[in-house]
Amino acid sequence: MPAPDDLASWLRLEQTAGVGPDTARKLLGAFGLPHNIFNTELSALQKVVPDRIARALLAPVSETVSLLTEQTQAWAEQPGNHVLTLADAAYPLALLEISDPPIVLYAKGRIDLLSRPSLAVVGSRNATTQGIVNAEKFSEALSLAGLSIVSGMALGIDTAAHQGGLLAIKHAQHAGSTIAVIGTGADLVYPARNRALAHRIAEAGCILSEYPLGMPAIASNFPRRNRIISGLARGVLVVEAALQSGSLITARMAAEQGRDMFAIPGSIHSPLSKGCHLLIKQGAKLVESAQDILEELQYIPATTSLAPTSTNSEPDEQSAQLLHALGFDPVDADTLAARCELDIATLNGQLLTLELNGLLEMLPGGLYRRLG
Repeated sequence: MPAPDDLASWLRLEQTAGVGPDTARKLLGAFGLPHNIFNTELSALQKVVPDRIARALLAPVSETVSLLTEQTQAWAEQPGNHVLTLADAAYPLALLEISDPPIVLYAKGRIDLLSRPSLAVVGSRNATTQGIVNAEKFSEALSLAGLSIVSGMALGIDTAAHQGGLLAIKHAQHAGSTIAVIGTGADLVYPARNRALAHRIAEAGCILSEYPLGMPAIASNFPRRNRIISGLARGVLVVEAALQSGSLITARMAAEQGRDMFAIPGSIHSPLSKGCHLLIKQGAKLVESAQDILEELQYIPATTSLAPTSTNSEPDEQSAQLLHALGFDPVDADTLAARCELDIATLNGQLLTLELNGLLEMLPGGLYRRLG
């Protein structure tokens, strides 16, 4: 963590109106560390930034910034909390490769993960059961291979990705664990339903934010933090995504940053597969297993024993026949009954058994889809 005076200067720079990552880098490039910027003549500042920003930089420190500095200093002194600046040796090198790295990062947990190889796993908040299974199992396998799993701690695919990354720790000490890049201050948990998950990540992984302490969940923060999710990683895996999904924003940022893009294909009838299919058409690598990703990245796993990408129980012969008739596209019960030559009552009983065993899921509209 920076010394108290240095931290105050970094936070003052971060909080100056009109100063974002791009402007900050110009100032730092011209004058060096932040305290030099605030001891520079107005005329010199005006040669680098517009007059209004130059004057804002030399204005007296506000009470709001002073209070934030005190709160941040106290927060950073707590075990497991870290404040990283662009000048910090622990600042993730991968983020220095992107066009607008954050001036300051706030981290809870293992900051060593920020310098290890990682893969981003993202997707829909309203994921299907199969999407949740895929995200968790791919993430577990990749974490077991030594890659840290980066995601955004949203509900759905993000949550499953973090859980998969944490599961691998139970099997191997060298597992990559997980990094949650959040859109609020690092002292807050959003969404509240992921409070328990956030505590687990803070203990065994890392929570990362570019936003100052106390920053609430503002809609515009989340698309912006996506550049950090992709920037930290060697590639981005999109598990499920609709055509208007925020995951496609992350994928686009990954492409702009020179990262690899991966996508899991799905049914041509599923709205949550259309985003993945679009990415594949645009050049993303179609993947069916974690091994596909490791080979594309030319990454040598820390272990050759990868976690399986599916754990559905094996069906009996009768169930296997029903699953064969179901295929891999959604189908309604009447159509399935005709294919199997079963009455609806018998079919419903078998469908319920398969659903309880995790071998199929019921979709809106009374449709059934096979899992695994």
